[in-house]
Amino acid sequence: MRKPVIALVGRPNVGKSTVFNRVVGKKISIIEDTPGVTRDRIYGNAEFEGHQFHLIDTGGIDGSNDLFNNEIKAQVELAIDEADLIIFLVDGKEGLTSNDLLVRDMLIKSNKKVIVAINKTDSRESKEHLYDFYELGFEEYIYVSGEQNIGIYDLLEKATENFPVFEEEYDENVIKFSVIGRPNVGKSSLVNALLNEDRVIVSDIAGTTRDALDLPFTYHGNDYVVIDTAGMRKRGKVYESIEKYSLLRSMKAIDRSDVCVLVINAEEGIIEHDKHIAGYALEAGKAIVIVVNKWDVIENKDEEMKKFKELIRSEFTFLSYAPIVFLSALTKKRIHTLMPEILKVYENSKREIKTSILNDVIRDAYNLNLPPSYKGKRLKIYFCNQAGNCPPTFNIQVNSKGLVHFSYERYLENKLRESFDFEGTPIVIQFKNKGEQEL
Repeated sequence: MRKPVIALVGRPNVGKSTVFNRVVGKKISIIEDTPGVTRDRIYGNAEFEGHQFHLIDTGGIDGSNDLFNNEIKAQVELAIDEADLIIFLVDGKEGLTSNDLLVRDMLIKSNKKVIVAINKTDSRESKEHLYDFYELGFEEYIYVSGEQNIGIYDLLEKATENFPVFEEEYDENVIKFSVIGRPNVGKSSLVNALLNEDRVIVSDIAGTTRDALDLPFTYHGNDYVVIDTAGMRKRGKVYESIEKYSLLRSMKAIDRSDVCVLVINAEEGIIEHDKHIAGYALEAGKAIVIVVNKWDVIENKDEEMKKFKELIRSEFTFLSYAPIVFLSALTKKRIHTLMPEILKVYENSKREIKTSILNDVIRDAYNLNLPPSYKGKRLKIYFCNQAGNCPPTFNIQVNSKGLVHFSYERYLENKLRESFDFEGTPIVIQFKNKGEQEL
């Protein structure tokens, strides 16, 4: 069962990002009192009363015809297409505007369920405008204040009332991996090459291809699901031809994956959008394999492979732990090297370390390189334990977590990686003051 999608839509500066951050519980969207700050769609996972859903924060739409606003409008249209329900946010303080009517017209054409959330209703000015918004012609209106957390519960209760309780689609033993990357890097070709590998059997059970994106298959006697994020351009739509518009679907696939396979085009090299997509996989805590596709067109392969590896390590410094696979989906050369890497990084993401061994490693690392003192105080480490996996997460009890410098945290992470095989998976270190309760 896929998670429902809710899109926050409205003109600029009505408080969409504030409401978004309130719902997802994190300060993901940039909040600034300037219209047009949220340019790209921001995506997050949220939960309310057992209902899990994706939430999209979109850029504000106004009536200008400049290129920048047209791009925002195209992104909002894609978000509306993806959404099961739309929260139309308006500004109760300023009242109804022509831009609100412009957004209204877009939403009516979508034929999607719309809830109008009248924001900033904690202000005195809003009392003068509240009833003006009924001119929009929708059925559901809820008064909220994202800043003061007023009415958000009522809004979510109404938004999720018909949402099913989310359940996992597959058995927990089935490894799911997504093939992610910008358009035209060869994601679909890679999926096809994998499914046609001699040792791979495509499932022919009716109903196993879910949502037209999930492709169950068997490899060496075990069941897997590959989530293809390519080939998803809707008929009559051209959004996917613009690179950043593919982000939403990539992020949805990342969220559902155990492992992410990031595909890079060897011909075109690395661009900023590759890093954006990789960054979402990192934020989601997913194990990752980097694939350099179209390697068949490269001459002097041995020499170029070394150079390309150095380039990837330079551009993806935040993924220094990710294995790199060079292959050609078109010719299937080196395609056999991918699945073993996927399985390896998955197992590493599940790795559990015995507490006594873990403490020995952290204690040795501490004694080998004492943290610098700050205002006469020095960080002390008392105890360490593993709090979870996928990704591996470690709690370290200290005298004062305010004394932890990011460089020392990175040092401890490097020591953990030197001692244990965490190739391909991020690891999370959480510092807690002695006696602090775990969440």
